[in-house]
Amino acid sequence: MYHRRTSVKGPSAPTQIYQQPPRLLIVHIALPSWADICSNLCEALQNFFSLACSLMGPSRMSLFSLYMVRNQHECVLPFVQVKGNFARLQACISELRMLQREGCFRPQGASLQMAVEDGLQQFKQYSRHVTTGAALTYTSLEITVLTSQPGKEVVKQLEEGLKDTDLVRVRRLQVVEITKGVLEGMDSASPVEEPSNDESSILGTDIDLQTIDNDIVSMEIFFKAWLHNSGTDQEHMHLLLPSRSYSSTSRARDNPMCLKCDLQERLLSPSLLPGTADGSLRMDDPKGDFSTLYQMASQSSASPYKLRVIKALKSSGVCESLTYGLPFILRPTSCWQLDWDELETNQQHFHALCHSLLKREWLLLAKGEPLSGGHSMREPASTFYVILPSRSPTLLVKAVATRELMLPSPFPLLPEDLPDDSLKIVESTLDSLELEPTYNPLQVWSHLYSHLSSASVKPQGRLHPSWESRALRKAGQLQMNRVRATVAPLTMTPAPGKAHKMLAASKASSEAFFQLSMEEEAEEEEYLSGP
Repeated sequence: MYHRRTSVKGPSAPTQIYQQPPRLLIVHIALPSWADICSNLCEALQNFFSLACSLMGPSRMSLFSLYMVRNQHECVLPFVQVKGNFARLQACISELRMLQREGCFRPQGASLQMAVEDGLQQFKQYSRHVTTGAALTYTSLEITVLTSQPGKEVVKQLEEGLKDTDLVRVRRLQVVEITKGVLEGMDSASPVEEPSNDESSILGTDIDLQTIDNDIVSMEIFFKAWLHNSGTDQEHMHLLLPSRSYSSTSRARDNPMCLKCDLQERLLSPSLLPGTADGSLRMDDPKGDFSTLYQMASQSSASPYKLRVIKALKSSGVCESLTYGLPFILRPTSCWQLDWDELETNQQHFHALCHSLLKREWLLLAKGEPLSGGHSMREPASTFYVILPSRSPTLLVKAVATRELMLPSPFPLLPEDLPDDSLKIVESTLDSLELEPTYNPLQVWSHLYSHLSSASVKPQGRLHPSWESRALRKAGQLQMNRVRATVAPLTMTPAPGKAHKMLAASKASSEAFFQLSMEEEAEEEEYLSGP
């Protein structure tokens, strides 16, 4: 897939490695396919936000807004902070569940285009009014259109409708087609990407086209990708390999092969979830929120963190008990500041490394940059890692124990001669177990989503009573669960004589809506932080 280079990018702050840009989700509803999609989509959204809203540590998602498009566009949720806001998000998901599933809509041709423009205008207004102390980390927006219609047709519709729209503040515009097929066995739930048609791309922003299956697991995985760091301002890490000359000269040692990589988490640490003892970042805790590798890479904003390969190991020569912490994935960087030739060469070398390690059945032992220490230390402490290849174009990185961390393990070898009775009993027990060739985590669930959902909802049963009453009093509308948009809806082109009056009225309405939204959010934060 062709991805555009993003302009107007500033230097990465240390915490940006965790945080995603603001997101606008537009649900494009069409009957009768909505009846097949609604339940799975709402369940996946609720599961995802029960997790995203509950994660401790630095916020991974900043702002989120939800629109739906039927016969016209409608703002279901204006931009709100995600962390700690599950009750409000759940109310909007419940509203999606109650939408009409039968009959027919008569969609307006421009409704989808107007939803994009309205959401973008709302984001710009939010950015202008946000206080200096809470300035947005990102100044651009990612827009996702979720549809059951043929994706290529939706892409063409958006390209034509938005060709005169200023999309400088749009970081990425994506159309996701939900296909009718259902994932069988859940062996591979990765979304399938399709290349966009370059010839029909008439926007300054290319529209990505992606397809996902109509099942809860596939949709969950798609939404969970929002928790990954997608920044392309700078590569996260340099993997330094010995010089190709294998020379011991100083010049060869000083000029190693450098593979530029991006880091990606493989798992979410359980210590990030409510109920754990500590939600802070700790360098000395193997089960902590982020492994030392990920934390140090995020703090290396001036230059990428470096891993220097010092030797190769046989794949069978590393005991699993010597690795600790959460594993992380290395992949070729997609940093926009590198030219295309360098990106392509870097990717080819990275893929060749993966292939060669698999063929040789080798692992790599690498030494990380020294941790900062006191001036009295002769040599700063270092962390070591093993790098494992995979059949995908990625490398798995795990922290490995060193001499200082080892504890004695005085266990004798397993005896070879065992009583026949004991062997028969144990083997009979093992034979009764169902044997699977692989472990598939997508087929194992711990009811964590329902636990987080119930823990995130206040027991009072109503969401922000004072906030609701103020919204009803100021808006003058009896809508119990409807969330007001922060900008006035887009209107059709007025007659020349009325243009000035309508512009003034729209501005006044917009300011009133935004003031109401800010008061709502302030009261909501006070409510959520209360006892």
